[in-house]
Amino acid sequence: MVGALERVGVGLIAGSDSGNAYCFPGFGLYDELELLVRAGLTPMRALQAATRYAARYLGLEHAVGTVTADKAADLVVLDADPLHDIRNIRRIHAVVAT
Repeated sequence: MVGALERVGVGLIAGSDSGNAYCFPGFGLYDELELLVRAGLTPMRALQAATRYAARYLGLEHAVGTVTADKAADLVVLDADPLHDIRNIRRIHAVVAT
């Protein structure tokens, strides 16, 4: 159903790992992004669902959600391109926290 929703333009955001006793924050998001891609989203769109569009939904797009001047951003430096293979989100080299 997620792929069909994406195809007709329904706004989707990621973040189902919060509040669930069986999902660990961070690790649950890896699984969720991989499942979004499996459902039909592009890797870029899945990443945006966890960043840009989540910030927009929360009314925080002026402050977070993209790497832009005057916005707060924590960065994850990866050893491989997640746009090539979404599973590369697990290949963390470094984290830069503000």
